[in-house]
Amino acid sequence: MREHLKFVAAASVLAASMSPLAAKTINVEAGENAQERLQEALILAEPGDTVALGKGRFKLTDGLSLDVDRVTVKGEGVTSTILDFSGQLGSGEGLLVTSDDVVLREFAVENTKGDGIKSKGADRIVYHRLRVEWTVGPKATNGAYGVYPVESSDVLVDSVMVRGASDAGIYVGQSKNIIVRNSLAIENVAGIEIENSFDADVYDNITTKNTGGILVFDLPDLPQKGGHNIRVFENIVIDNMTPNFAPEGNIVASVPAGTGVMVMANRDVQIFDNVLGENGTSNIMIVGYREKTDDKEFQPLSRNIAMWDNQHMRAGWAPDFPGGKEIAAALGGKLPPIFWDGAGGADYAPYVGDNAPAISLGLTDIAASPADARPSQIMPGQEMPAKLPAITLPESMEAVVR
Repeated sequence: MREHLKFVAAASVLAASMSPLAAKTINVEAGENAQERLQEALILAEPGDTVALGKGRFKLTDGLSLDVDRVTVKGEGVTSTILDFSGQLGSGEGLLVTSDDVVLREFAVENTKGDGIKSKGADRIVYHRLRVEWTVGPKATNGAYGVYPVESSDVLVDSVMVRGASDAGIYVGQSKNIIVRNSLAIENVAGIEIENSFDADVYDNITTKNTGGILVFDLPDLPQKGGHNIRVFENIVIDNMTPNFAPEGNIVASVPAGTGVMVMANRDVQIFDNVLGENGTSNIMIVGYREKTDDKEFQPLSRNIAMWDNQHMRAGWAPDFPGGKEIAAALGGKLPPIFWDGAGGADYAPYVGDNAPAISLGLTDIAASPADARPSQIMPGQEMPAKLPAITLPESMEAVVR
């Protein structure tokens, strides 16, 4: 019996020595050597820890990285804790996250040379109460993306503000199970973009003064294709008239100024209960991918697109795409709030349940030029599709933002 008790006691000591330490808070204040101290904290953090950023302006000269699971990075608020990359020497992102179950909250990132905050392969990531901004306003030399989760499952972007991104303010790419809500995108090329992703809800956001408000794209030559099951609802998409300032060659460089919601080459997209207006090209635009590609698996047509119960205000008086002015002139001076390029013919026609004019440009051939447009009314009669289910995230993620 004595030997047995010795064995149990030894096993208990060994188990205790192998168990993780209690979660701790690592405090980092602004001031001298902020770059080294903050990066050291991100390296030394262990699962369950919080890296707490104090008030003030952290003047940084290089990008930061985090690769530890279950870490929270928390500031004192988007106007109080500022990661300032104005002196950044490299061209990378401000903060790169490559670990799971990370929470980023209540701080600002300013003037990065590259993307603001990027997460790659980071599942169950939460972006909450953040600000990412290029304070010089819209410029092609600004970083491409504000917040940029990619190749992830379970993504929550909640109460985030992005201004000045030369590609997309809030971008989620090649990911699954996504919610973007309660956020503001202003003066970006694309306000919010969901690209090559599956199962996303985009709601209760404001997109204004961008080139395009909300984009739902699918592109070729990427590991994940076939974007589908996207709901865009209860957003305010107003006055997206900023001239396109994306660097030449970027896919969003072709987005017309004055675009409200644009769907390209995606399927099973539902757009409803939004307020849209003062978008000079269109409030809602449905198009196919018209560039040449050798990707045999890529499907370039938009299909099973539906819209209903959206509130439309003025649109279409300043179409910003080749041939747009001529088409508008033929229609009496402006385009209707809703148009579809016509690619694929009647079998691909969107369902339109809005009380607003909607036309097809009649470009049934995906390679056709807008100069070949033969506008006609989108005829009612398509059956309204079954409503897509709401996206749900793990309760642990929702609990973070309550």
